[in-house]
Amino acid sequence: MAQITLGIGTSHSPMLNLSASQWQHRAEVDFKNPKLTLSDGRTVNYPELLAERGPKFRDQVEIGLMEQREKAAHAALDRLGDVLERAAPDVVVIVGDDQAELFSSDNQPAFAIYHGDEIVTTTGKYTKSSPDWMQQVGKGFLMDDIYRLPAAGKFGWELIERLIDMEVDVASVGGVKDPSKAGFGHAYGFIVKRLFRRSMPVVPVMLNTYFAPNVPSASRCYDVGRKLRAAIEAMPSDLKVAVVASGGLSHFVVDEQLDLRVIDALREGNEQGLRSVPREALRSGSSEILNWILTAGAVDHLPLQMAEYQPLYRSEAGTGVGAGFCYWAAEPLSN
Repeated sequence: MAQITLGIGTSHSPMLNLSASQWQHRAEVDFKNPKLTLSDGRTVNYPELLAERGPKFRDQVEIGLMEQREKAAHAALDRLGDVLERAAPDVVVIVGDDQAELFSSDNQPAFAIYHGDEIVTTTGKYTKSSPDWMQQVGKGFLMDDIYRLPAAGKFGWELIERLIDMEVDVASVGGVKDPSKAGFGHAYGFIVKRLFRRSMPVVPVMLNTYFAPNVPSASRCYDVGRKLRAAIEAMPSDLKVAVVASGGLSHFVVDEQLDLRVIDALREGNEQGLRSVPREALRSGSSEILNWILTAGAVDHLPLQMAEYQPLYRSEAGTGVGAGFCYWAAEPLSN
């Protein structure tokens, strides 16, 4: 039977495609964002955030510290790339969220799985007319051009069938008609670009984390992760499978308490701790924590071998990204 032999969780922030000195560009986006979301569910603009919190994160945006955290984050990504290479999976299932790259409000499934034979990316906002730093981000997301990547179509098809039999109402996605208008985006391109050392077929699992009203709860995501593993293990083919959570942790306002709650639950194998993360804490960018929770459900038969965390601040009011990096495997796969 097929087996999940590796789980990975990694942030995919644009900051990871930029140098620390370039993080100011993302801070300037924060300054104009009218809906910065806090972990109690409230939304504020930047002046309101600064008035509420004060400039208490000013020391955190000193360039030397930011450069240290940039270096640590990339060392963690390099380690995950090593782990993926050593595990040598036959198929990589990437659990990510679509942000109006493939889907729109006209059609927004809660869960979807792709069963096409190639993954086609789109450029979206990362066009050749965008600023240089945005083009750099797009390159790191494989969104600076249209790319065609190998997919495990037959595997995806069978996964859909088995999940439907397990009463998971998963949408079926079979192709990309016009990548100049819509296609796969950052959650998938970042993993392939940054972690893959060789070509491997991918099955994209698309979880709606961002867009109400059909965002699944943390508990439901854990349940689906469990069923994802059961569906994979029921397949007769003798394949090694890696499951990768793409995105998170807290952003666009960093909440270290929330992030460490999730990391600690992963370290402890605390299923209830993951299931009980409240909806109000999982809004906007922080909603990508759901990708981790679904993946944790799929790999909870494996011990956590690594968990690293870097709070990547980019403004004195504390905007930025809580960047997490982890992997699960039966035994250590890195030095």
